[in-house]
Amino acid sequence: MSCVSRAWRAAAPRRLPAPWRSPRPFSSASGPTAKKSVPYQKTLQEEGPGSGEPTRPPPASAQVVVVGGGSLGCQTTYHLAKLGVSGVLLLERDRLTSGTTWHTAGLLWQLRPSDVEVELLAHTRDVVSRDLPAETGLHTGWVENGGLFIASNKQRLDEYKRLMSLGKVYGVESHVLSPSQTKDLYPLMNIDDLYGTLYVPKDGTMDPAGTCSTLARAATARGATIIENCPVTGIQVRTDDFGVKRVHAVETAHGTIQTPCVVNCAGVWARALGRLAGVHVPLVGMHHAYVVTERIEGIQNMPNVRDHDASVYLRLQGDALSVGGYESNPIFWEEVSEKFAFGLFDLDWDVFMQHIEGAVNRVPVLEKTGIKSTVCGPESFTADHKPLMGEAPEVRGFFLGCGFNSAGMMLGGGCGRELAHWIIHGRPEKDMYGYDIRQVTPSAPDVAMSLPSRRFHHSLTHNNRWIRERSHESYAKNYSVVFPHDEPLAGRNVRKDPLHEELLRQGCVFQERHGWERPGWFSRGGAAPVLDYDYYGAYGRQRHRDYTYNRLLGDEYTFDFPPHHDIIKNECLTCRNALALFNMSYFGKFYLVGPEATKAANWLFSADVSKAPGSTVYTCMLNQQGGVESDLTVSRISPGAPDSPLAPAFEGDGYYLAIGGAVAQHNWSHITTVLQDMKFQCKLLDCSEELGMMSIQGPLSRVVLQEVLDTDLSNEAFPFSTHKIATAAGCKVRAMRLSFVGEMGWELHVPRADCVKVYRAVMQAGSRHGITNAGYRAIDSLSIEKGYRHWHADLRPDDTPLEAGLAFTCKLKSSIPFLGREAVEAQKAKGIFRRLVCFTTEEKVPMFGLEAIWRDGKVVGHIRRADFGFAIDKTIAYGYIRDPAGGPVSLDFVKSGSYELERMGVTFPAQAHTKSPFDPDNKRVKGFY
Repeated sequence: MSCVSRAWRAAAPRRLPAPWRSPRPFSSASGPTAKKSVPYQKTLQEEGPGSGEPTRPPPASAQVVVVGGGSLGCQTTYHLAKLGVSGVLLLERDRLTSGTTWHTAGLLWQLRPSDVEVELLAHTRDVVSRDLPAETGLHTGWVENGGLFIASNKQRLDEYKRLMSLGKVYGVESHVLSPSQTKDLYPLMNIDDLYGTLYVPKDGTMDPAGTCSTLARAATARGATIIENCPVTGIQVRTDDFGVKRVHAVETAHGTIQTPCVVNCAGVWARALGRLAGVHVPLVGMHHAYVVTERIEGIQNMPNVRDHDASVYLRLQGDALSVGGYESNPIFWEEVSEKFAFGLFDLDWDVFMQHIEGAVNRVPVLEKTGIKSTVCGPESFTADHKPLMGEAPEVRGFFLGCGFNSAGMMLGGGCGRELAHWIIHGRPEKDMYGYDIRQVTPSAPDVAMSLPSRRFHHSLTHNNRWIRERSHESYAKNYSVVFPHDEPLAGRNVRKDPLHEELLRQGCVFQERHGWERPGWFSRGGAAPVLDYDYYGAYGRQRHRDYTYNRLLGDEYTFDFPPHHDIIKNECLTCRNALALFNMSYFGKFYLVGPEATKAANWLFSADVSKAPGSTVYTCMLNQQGGVESDLTVSRISPGAPDSPLAPAFEGDGYYLAIGGAVAQHNWSHITTVLQDMKFQCKLLDCSEELGMMSIQGPLSRVVLQEVLDTDLSNEAFPFSTHKIATAAGCKVRAMRLSFVGEMGWELHVPRADCVKVYRAVMQAGSRHGITNAGYRAIDSLSIEKGYRHWHADLRPDDTPLEAGLAFTCKLKSSIPFLGREAVEAQKAKGIFRRLVCFTTEEKVPMFGLEAIWRDGKVVGHIRRADFGFAIDKTIAYGYIRDPAGGPVSLDFVKSGSYELERMGVTFPAQAHTKSPFDPDNKRVKGFY
């Protein structure tokens, strides 16, 4: 036993000033110690035979083979069995929980800054506290002692108030407490530096052994088979007649199991398992630690504590506490041992000491409390601090359920259920886009070879430096305030468009999306380059000094209007009153060509796109349930010259697809999967890197562009929603008359080598008319003002076109079948029970999404997306609402209610709109001012 204060003093000579770190090697290759102690009365290490033989012989075949017997493996197996799948098999190389689950702290906090994650957490809580005890008669070890979030400043408490408002939508009880009320609740707490707290009474803790053994009992009772001491040694993959790789079998030392489906729930070992199937799993292993104290008088029944500003948590452990957190200098586990089971590392006190100091400050009695044991084990972390889930891109039938960033217990129930739905139905029930690993390896002969990803581009997932940098930053910032306009500092400048340097010199402040550097807004203070990642000064590295980009980013760390609000206002109003140029080169640009391209387009796109060449159509792509997988523009094209990025040579029909860059690879994945499943004879070509894209928008766009383009831009010669090849500054471009901001304007799709020349020609012609550069912050404001949808904000895979006000994108009046048509028709016949509604508030208050929507005194939904509309001078917010009585949500229902939007616990009167509050008759996009 050691005393917390002695451990603190022992480390003191090696400490540097705050944040209390000393230089040391970048990583540690130290292996596990022989024996360490976790704070649980029961583990599964001692249970069962010690012979090392499988607990039962493997079967010859299975419908689904889940590999890994931790939280996710057990939850997925349980939910597959519960959903009626027969022949579910779980293989564990040692004993259940032996990898990372056995040493987890097991905390469950119900509130997160994500509506989907709140739903996932709620299901986990229901499974461990209600469902499993009811099904098995066993106690899972769930303890409902509550949770307490600590705020030491206004911004942190504002973040908690946002969570409280969102919690009201989902029925999660929470209370903002003053320092004195917090002291009454937790008498041992130091409140001298407290600003306030958020108390959630029904948070709690889970026991890993109790939870997983109960899940195993419930799963086997429903017909699943669980085999321990049965490591997987190989995965057989076969290529079908269409060139698509598919799972065929799982090999073990004790027999081969034929199966069409493998689920990788191997945690830190998921990369090794993936390699057996030729699947790349982008995660890293890190040491993650906590210490367990001796008995503390008066701590019994206290809530668990998360002091984010001190980066520490305090978990109630009977009459003691477990103390842990997330440090800025975590130790990477470089060489993952295959033999590691029920093992722990030696604790590095130099790394861990910052948590001790934070804990002692918050609960001073800890300074005189002994340390009973240390728990330092491996955990897997990912580049964006989100799990890796879904079907792998390289091999059909190989699913991932790993990389949970030390949250596998609390997200396990919700994610296990969604993964089960994914396997059974081809997609999850909820919007799991943020977790979806899917990268398509289009190996069929009728699909162009490439490796784009729904979530990470292949240039990122195969870049070890990028994975390491981003995983470090995600770990180090795990407890940071989640601000609306934050951007990563790690893994930047990976994908630059041809105008990057040109705009950087003009003060462009870039955002990062899918590896791309895209324009955010334009600073008047000159260039603000993104520098190489400095690891926040960890590992002995020198922090950047006088870092302009980081300073501008820090200025926007607020839940109020940001300091650069007026700059974005100027960009918006210049677009509304004159013209602005938006560099949208990061957009995805695909060609769908071939003998069956029209057949594929008819099936893929909800709108009728089989029009004459020169037409452009705004459309959605749906899934089988009628949910919106994408919104995009599709242009019919004629064949061009070989190797031309503007118009490729092809036989049959051709379509040019332009898609928002942040979701371009999700679109590629969706399209390619449909082409494979339907066996359409056509090709999907990716020209995203070969083409730039500039959008010139505003009342004066025609006047300016007429000086640059060699084609007539009148309404008669170049109507809205058409396109043609033209010449600009001596360069061939594809000009499209479209708008994403609600103004008259054109997009210029330009070969990469010509982008700077065309850009300069447009800016020179526009200089006499007041042209300005504008970024995506302006696009966000302008588009919401006009009522244009953003995919994955207003539109998600669990939203339908009818609910989102996009019925006009569906060719229901034709007889042409399309993916999702039956679901949309069924919903139309049954009625719409949730509807996207536009709200404005008279009071100029910043909103960012997640605000609760009140109708006639009842919560009916939450805001998905919000911004400030500068032309109408109001806050604008969009959210889906329901009828609390369960009835359909008609337009009359929308109009008849009295609404308020709750922001951080304060409600603001709001007006509901059934049409866009700006230019509702769409005159401006057609050139009528």
